[in-house]
Amino acid sequence: MAMKIVLAYSGGLDTSVIIPWLKENYEGCEVIAVCGNVGQGDETDGLEEKALKTGASKLYIEDLSDMYVNDFIMPTLKAGAVYEEYLLGTSTARPCIAQRLVEIALKENADAICHGCTGKGNDQVRFELTIQHFAPGMKVIAPWREWELTSREDEIDYAEQRGIPLKISRETNYSKDKNLWHLSHEGLDLEDPANEPTYEKSGFLEMCVSPMQAPDKPTYITLDFEQGVPVKLDGQAMTPKEIILKLNEVGGANGIGIQDIVENRLVGMKSRGVYETPGGAILYKAHGLLESICLDRMTAHKKQELSLTFAQLVYNGQWFTPLREALSAFVDKTQETVTGTVRLKLYKGNMIPAGLESPYSLYSESMATFGESDYNQKDAEGFINLYGLPIRVKAMMDQQRAKQ
Repeated sequence: MAMKIVLAYSGGLDTSVIIPWLKENYEGCEVIAVCGNVGQGDETDGLEEKALKTGASKLYIEDLSDMYVNDFIMPTLKAGAVYEEYLLGTSTARPCIAQRLVEIALKENADAICHGCTGKGNDQVRFELTIQHFAPGMKVIAPWREWELTSREDEIDYAEQRGIPLKISRETNYSKDKNLWHLSHEGLDLEDPANEPTYEKSGFLEMCVSPMQAPDKPTYITLDFEQGVPVKLDGQAMTPKEIILKLNEVGGANGIGIQDIVENRLVGMKSRGVYETPGGAILYKAHGLLESICLDRMTAHKKQELSLTFAQLVYNGQWFTPLREALSAFVDKTQETVTGTVRLKLYKGNMIPAGLESPYSLYSESMATFGESDYNQKDAEGFINLYGLPIRVKAMMDQQRAKQ
C-alpha cells in the first residue's frame, strides 16, 4: 500500500526538491505539504501552486504566529534565555511547527512525517524530539540522511533538471530561516569566519540596515511590561506579536539586533551565522533592565544560572520536557513583580538605557544615595567581621601551622 507522507514545507530549496524526490523514491506515495506560518511574510505567496505543481496532493498553510509568540517566544523571553548570544529564533519556532505537523499527520492518518533538515544541524533534533513527544510511533523520513545529494549546489542541479522553480541563484544561495522573531543567514562566504559579512551590500540584510547606514539621529522608545510580558509600546496597548512586529520596523531602521556568531551546534561542530533580531534584541534588553530593579539579588542570580539551562534545552530541541516546564514555572514566579516601564535610546546599532520605573522597584534612592541617608554605615563593620570570619580563621590557622 502506498505511503501517505506529511512534509514540513517552506517552499525553500530543500523542501522544493524533496517533494519530487519523495515521489521518485517512495513509489506511489502521497505527499501532503504543511507550511507553518510563524511570520515569514511573503514567503508563503504562491506556495500552494508551487507545492501542487511539484507533486503534493494538497497544502496546509497554518497560521501559527500567535501560538508561536505566546507559547514559545514569551516564555523564552521571560526566562532571559540566550544560547551563546543567540536569541533562539529558529530554536523556538521548530517545536511550534512540529507540534502542528503531528496534529495534521494524525488527522490525515499519515504513515510518516518528512522534514528537510540537514543531518549536520540542530533542526533535525528539534523536529524529531517533538514528533517523538506527540506521536512516539510515527516514522520520520529525513532525505538529507538518505539521498545522494551532498550540497545545496547539488540540490539546485536537481531542481533545474526537473524544472522546479527556485527563488534563489547560486550566488544568493545562503541557507536562511525567517520568522517574525528573526532571520538567519548561513553558508557561502559566511562559512569562513575570516570573511566580514557584507552588511552594506544591497539585499544581504532584510530586517535591518547596517548600523553605518542607520540615521544620525537617535530614536526613543518606551516599553511597558506586566509580569514580564510586553503590553505597551510608546504608551499604546498592543499584543506581544504586534509589539514585536513594530519593534522589528523601528529596531531594524536603527541597525539594532545584528549578530555575527560562531556557535556550538548540538551535533558537535561549530557553525557560523549572521542573525537579524531587531525586535527581539530590544525586548531582551528592556526586560533585563526592568528585572534589575524588580528582582532581589538571590532570585536574580539563580535565574541567571537557570536561564542558561533553559537556553540549552530550547537550543537542543527539548522544549516538551518536564525540566523545561519546571523551569518555566520557576520563571513565572519570578515575573510576578516584573511590571513597569523602560525607556531606550536606539542609535546606530546601540540600545542605550534612558530610564526605568516600576511600582515593585527594589531600588531605594534614599538608601543608595551618596548624600545623607537612613543607612547606618557603622553596621558594615559587624557585617564584614562576620562575613570575613572564615577567611580570618583560615589565615590564623595557617600562621599557627607555619610557626610549628
